[in-house]
Amino acid sequence: MKSTRGATKSTPERSDTTYSIGELSARFGLATHVLRHWESVGLLTPATRVSGRRRYSPAHIARVALILHSKQVGLGLSRTRELLDACDGPGRRRVLRSHLDELDEQLTRIQTSKNLIAHVLDCRYEDFTECPRFRSEILAACGDNCE
Repeated sequence: MKSTRGATKSTPERSDTTYSIGELSARFGLATHVLRHWESVGLLTPATRVSGRRRYSPAHIARVALILHSKQVGLGLSRTRELLDACDGPGRRRVLRSHLDELDEQLTRIQTSKNLIAHVLDCRYEDFTECPRFRSEILAACGDNCE
C-alpha cells in the first residue's frame, strides 16, 4: 500500500482549521512582521487569539492573497484597505475605478516620456538640451512647476 503521508491535496480547507502567524506567513513566503504590520494598519485581523497567540482562518488565506495581488497591481496599503473595507460590490468598484483612472494618468505620463526620449535619441542636435523641440516639450511636461 502506498503511503499518503506528507502528500498535498487540493481539497478545501476545513472551516475549523486555524493557522499560526508563522504558518500563514510561510504559506506566502512572507516574514511574520509583514502580517503584524498589516494588522497594525487594519488590513488583517486574526480570527481568534489562543493563549495570546494569533490564529488565522482559511478566509485569511484569501485575504492575504488579495492583499498581495493588490500590491502587485500598484494599490497602496491604504487603497487596499479601502477596497477590503468597502461594504459592497459597488463600493469596491468605485475604489478600483479610481485606481484605474490613476493608472491611465500614469500611462499618459509614461508615453509622453517615451516619446521625448525617442526624440532625444534621434535628435540632430549634438546636445539635445539645445534642441527647441526638447525644450518646448520639457517645459510643457513640467507645467506650472517650472516657474
